[in-house]
Amino acid sequence: MEYLPQDPAILVSSINMLLRDEEFDSLESLCINFDREPDELKSYLAHAGYVYSEDQKQFRPVDYDN
Repeated sequence: MEYLPQDPAILVSSINMLLRDEEFDSLESLCINFDREPDELKSYLAHAGYVYSEDQKQFRPVDYDN
């Protein structure tokens, strides 16, 4: 993957896949590779209804755990 997609749903899917398949060991290392700031990415996806779970190393819908 050369760049991260802009569409929030595809972006979440891509990030979760890269983390799940152990291409990257953390969101921070993924962001470094794609020249993005983790907080910027979290904020962008929060506006689309997703939050990052540090424990699961994945983005989830806001009320997923409730």
